[in-house]
Amino acid sequence: MLPPSWAVLGGRAAPAAVSAMLSPRWAVLGGRAAPAAVSAMLSPRWAVLGGRSAWRPALLLLGPVPLPTGGRQLPFSTTCARCSKNRRLRQKRVISERKLTRYFVDHRKVRVVGGQGGGGGHSFYSEPRKIFGGPDGGNGGDGGHVILKADQQMKSLASVLPFYQGFHGERGGRKNCYGANGAYVYVKVPVGTLVKEDGKVVADLTEHGEEYVAAYGGAGGKGNRFFLSNENRAPTLFTPGEPGQERVLHLELKTTAHAGLVGFPNAGKSSLLRAISRAKPAVAAYPFTTLNPHVGIVHYQDYEQVAVADIPGLIKGAHQNRGLGMAFLRHIERCRFLLYVVDLSVSQPWIQLQDLKYELEQYKKGLSERPCVVIGNKIDLAQSRINLPLLKEQIDDRVIALSALTGDNLEELFLHLRELYDTYVKTEQSRGQSPVKW
Repeated sequence: MLPPSWAVLGGRAAPAAVSAMLSPRWAVLGGRAAPAAVSAMLSPRWAVLGGRSAWRPALLLLGPVPLPTGGRQLPFSTTCARCSKNRRLRQKRVISERKLTRYFVDHRKVRVVGGQGGGGGHSFYSEPRKIFGGPDGGNGGDGGHVILKADQQMKSLASVLPFYQGFHGERGGRKNCYGANGAYVYVKVPVGTLVKEDGKVVADLTEHGEEYVAAYGGAGGKGNRFFLSNENRAPTLFTPGEPGQERVLHLELKTTAHAGLVGFPNAGKSSLLRAISRAKPAVAAYPFTTLNPHVGIVHYQDYEQVAVADIPGLIKGAHQNRGLGMAFLRHIERCRFLLYVVDLSVSQPWIQLQDLKYELEQYKKGLSERPCVVIGNKIDLAQSRINLPLLKEQIDDRVIALSALTGDNLEELFLHLRELYDTYVKTEQSRGQSPVKW
């Protein structure tokens, strides 16, 4: 019915001249005219589905779809050879310690305030033919408590906020309706959290699910119905709700980790933790790269997990609180056994070990006598191979020479670390105490 000068293009009537003009450069795609170059570009990666172009992975559930490639079927893939990319894993960008947002926190100062109680109601009952019904104001609801709850899934105090407040109670209503109590606020803390107030321990959460009421909510006020008596038949008195309890608490973890990496700055503690676990502490060529402790988990085939903490580097005079010495030594005090990391490339590396033990003993007597092993790091350097036999002659402790950079001799560290952990578990069980599990 169309004249010869018209033709059907994409389901619509179009002049033949237009069709002839479009034919060498345009193609019908999804019921619309599209450039042939676009159609050719889409053919290896796109397919026509329901009149629309669809991304190939979306067609995986529909099976193979014939594509305009000379009658042959192409297997579906996320990319083609022309658009292939390098599939290697991208390494995480190394950032400074100050920009890290996730690190281990073992002490926190928290201000807790209980919810305020709701005020009492003030109303009088009234209905037709009963004008003097008497007072019917209900009591207000109690404020919510702030409760600390031990959870074995929590391993750090990093998620604990500096301020918590319970929910307020509702005001009493008419017809002797009491106000609803405020909801409790639960703060999850790790198992083994000490709660201190003014330097005194007020709670020790050692079991999973154990709770401690950090701040009680205020009591609700009394409505005027409460003050009804034979002497006062129409009381107008009602009381407001009481404010909640307010406290400032210090939360501390009794155990930072099973093992603690102790050493001077730039000894390679952070590099070693990255090599034996999935932790990613900051690593740089300048001292005091680590400002906060980081904890990495070493996994074994029998599903045992040993926690290793990267303690910030110590300096001489740390027991006199030089720098952040007291904060660093507090982390070491909570470790069950110690891993002394010594840089073998420096002259007389045994002097480092003597200085480290001296600082620990001055901070707390007997701290340097805990089970330990000496790790001689940077064995890949030539000077370290010369100093290694000299170090073994000067000290009586076991020495494990390795390289955190190349991964040499890490197997020996894994085996001895498991021996220290098994000894710790047996010692705790013989005392009738449960060992800390991660």
